[in-house]
Amino acid sequence: MKTSFIHSASSRLRLTALALTLLASASAFAQEEKPAGAWATSTTPALKFSESMFHNWSKTGTSQLDLNLTFFGNYKYTHVRYVWDNIVDLGFGQAWQDLDNSAQGGRFESVRKSLDKIDLTSALSWKAYKDWGASFTANLKSQFAPGYEYAGAGDNEGKMVSSFFAPAYLTTALSFEYKKPDWSVALSFLTGKTTFVFNNDLIDSGYTYGVVQDKNFNPADPDRKHTHAYFGLGSYVKAQYLKKDLLPSLDLYARIELFYDYRKPKLMAWDEISQLADGTLATPSDCEYKLGDDETWSDLASYNWIQRRVFETDMDFEVKLDYRFSSHIAANLALNLKWDTDFSGMGRWGHLQVYQMAGLQVFFSWKTPEAK
Repeated sequence: MKTSFIHSASSRLRLTALALTLLASASAFAQEEKPAGAWATSTTPALKFSESMFHNWSKTGTSQLDLNLTFFGNYKYTHVRYVWDNIVDLGFGQAWQDLDNSAQGGRFESVRKSLDKIDLTSALSWKAYKDWGASFTANLKSQFAPGYEYAGAGDNEGKMVSSFFAPAYLTTALSFEYKKPDWSVALSFLTGKTTFVFNNDLIDSGYTYGVVQDKNFNPADPDRKHTHAYFGLGSYVKAQYLKKDLLPSLDLYARIELFYDYRKPKLMAWDEISQLADGTLATPSDCEYKLGDDETWSDLASYNWIQRRVFETDMDFEVKLDYRFSSHIAANLALNLKWDTDFSGMGRWGHLQVYQMAGLQVFFSWKTPEAK
């Protein structure tokens, strides 16, 4: 019986060893079939500059030296099941100007901001079927320094209209995505867009950027309470195109983002706008909208249903062209257009914001190989 017991124990040990061997082999096989992900990174700081000088020039002009410092980083982690893409796009610039044409001694009369950008994006994407997939994206946009509106050439102080995190926009979207090597389109019906204004002076002066204040809010009230954030829930569309070497040494990047806030019709209070237009109401009560300098209530009241929806939609369009003369010198052209009814504008431009830049840059680039 003792011999039988020893034989049985020996058999169980052999079976256990065999099972452990098979488990280890399966684990090793699974590790070989499931490769780890890999990072592909690109970091490009750049210094852009332009200069113009006028001295005893009959056509006249404004002498200016413009320096912009930019930083663009793309950090992508590619796995067999997903892609995690992170983009850091920063820029800041100053322009030294002789606004009254009196800098014959070489002295610049004014220093003004020429570029200010904070744009951070993190996107996690999964491939579902062929070129279709799903993605979760978080994007933060703001600026570094205060922005001012100037009354004219003699005004070197200006009126502050924006500052750091005033405004700032945090957009989070769960999207369906169609992606090709050079372009992609993302569509989301469940997108959150939070607007921050952490500057009480701006709120008091009316620059709320859509952050709704309490109905009883009064800038003259010493006990007033400021609201610093507004959360909008809506639909979001983003399309982008990036083509390296569109022509030899020429790169093209284009992007458009559209956001529609489901609460926007209520905040606009279109019925009240009609009453303001026909004189039934003298001042708005429920309408959060502020007229631009070139608008009337009658203009808005005449819009049909489609025009109202288009009017309410936020738009951010950007296009860039980069031509590389060498590995460290390039020419740039950039155009950025924004439409946002929460910003009543400065002067006749109203809700349309325009930024255009052209110049030369000295840049450096560090890259890691693309993930296979």
